[in-house]
Amino acid sequence: MTPATLLANGLATGLAAEKKSAEVTDWAARVGWLVGLALFVALVYWLMREGWKWRGTLQGDLPDLPTAPDDPGPARLAMSGRYHGSTTAGQWLDRIVAHGLGTRSRVELTLTDAGLDVVRPGATDFFIPREALREAVLGKGIAGKVLTEGGLLVVTWAHGERLIDSGFRSDHAAEHTDWVDAINSMINKTETEGAR
Repeated sequence: MTPATLLANGLATGLAAEKKSAEVTDWAARVGWLVGLALFVALVYWLMREGWKWRGTLQGDLPDLPTAPDDPGPARLAMSGRYHGSTTAGQWLDRIVAHGLGTRSRVELTLTDAGLDVVRPGATDFFIPREALREAVLGKGIAGKVLTEGGLLVVTWAHGERLIDSGFRSDHAAEHTDWVDAINSMINKTETEGAR
């Protein structure tokens, strides 16, 4: 073979190799992976939901939440903001989910001489009687939600056999200090009246 023939054969082979079509995408394998991933995500979601329901079952001994009296008296303070959840007192990650206490929502708080009225659009409302209030502090975290220092109003109250911390954040964080002072003064006044 002459060099010209070899060159022509090499070019022909190179052109034939270049004309080879691109690999075809295996759509069945891709669809299989996507279906598998969707099933895995659905399983994780289902397990999380079952865990939430199981936690509610374990907390089934919690009595029904009190409702506001017909005439709670004039409002001492009012606030709108967010309800971030309730936990076992002192354990900011032990969320209470029974009776809807684990549902985060908007909130309208009203403090009266009768207690603290918690109105939550789209979630269960509840009332904390004055006698059940134990303490109010400025906190930074509750039920897995962490905010800046003092960015959360944490109210400790007794319900049944449990002490509960409930976390609220006002639309105007500067109001938190007034709420802490007002609730703690109510508690001190109640204790003083009870000691007589």
